[in-house]
Amino acid sequence: MKLTKELKTGIIVIGGIVLFILGFTFLKGHKLFNSSRTYYAVYENVNGISSGTAVSINGLQVGNINDITFIDSKGNLVITFTVDSEFQFAKNSVAEIYDTGIIGGKSLRVVPVYDNSPISKDGDTLKSNVQPGLTDLVTQKLAPLQKSLDGVLKNADSVMVGVDDILDEETRANIKSSIKNLDQVIANFSQASGTLNTLLASNKDKLDRSISNIDNLSANLSKVSDTLANSDIGGAVGDLKSSMAKLDNIMTKIESGNGSVGKLLNDEELYTNLTDASMELELLLEDLRLNPKRYVHFSLFGKKAKPYEAPEEETNNE
Repeated sequence: MKLTKELKTGIIVIGGIVLFILGFTFLKGHKLFNSSRTYYAVYENVNGISSGTAVSINGLQVGNINDITFIDSKGNLVITFTVDSEFQFAKNSVAEIYDTGIIGGKSLRVVPVYDNSPISKDGDTLKSNVQPGLTDLVTQKLAPLQKSLDGVLKNADSVMVGVDDILDEETRANIKSSIKNLDQVIANFSQASGTLNTLLASNKDKLDRSISNIDNLSANLSKVSDTLANSDIGGAVGDLKSSMAKLDNIMTKIESGNGSVGKLLNDEELYTNLTDASMELELLLEDLRLNPKRYVHFSLFGKKAKPYEAPEEETNNE
């Protein structure tokens, strides 16, 4: 049976169409003659991800994104993707959009969960998540920083305006004068420092001896402190307290009139008698000084002593 040219042309065209479809499918990342499961994930924003993007699990490509379409009037998007049937994971696993590099390429991965929940099946809708990329994180950090920077710049501008108002010509001249004076003060400090260094160098031996004497004094004080620490200060204080108590007891007895000393100090009659006796003794001594012949009779040649004759003043007084 001979094939006509028309039939041959039709077979070639059909074969070419089939090869084109298979090649296009292969270029999109789909494995030929391989069974897979279809999953869905809903997002508010897909961040530029497109159909044909690879789907991975733990960094290994296991499928592709087939379609991205709107599902409601709010603008939510549903991603349809396939995963090879040989990869099993729980139904509560997460379909996550993430950055594939620093520049900002996007891809989709399945974060598998292996627990007691049911195994996912063809047609299930997985949980969705979008991992912030480096650009998003930088933007999130820079947004509040930019606001703060704007506030700082505004405050700095206000401060500069205030400073410009304060720093008039007279103030600037005063500042310049203060800086000149500060230079002079620094020069004086430098000169004083040189003088001090010279003084220290010339008196180094004296300073060394003084420091040595201080060390010796400190050592002696340490010895005295040790001696005091080792002495029975507590016993001495106890004895002193006992002596003070005894003295206080004696003073109490004296004040109350007990004992000879107490009677002498507290007997007013005895005091009066002693005072009178003292006065009489004083009169006796005065009379003895004025009239010694009344009390003493002395004769060098054994003559009989003359009787005492009272003076005329005394006789007249009588």
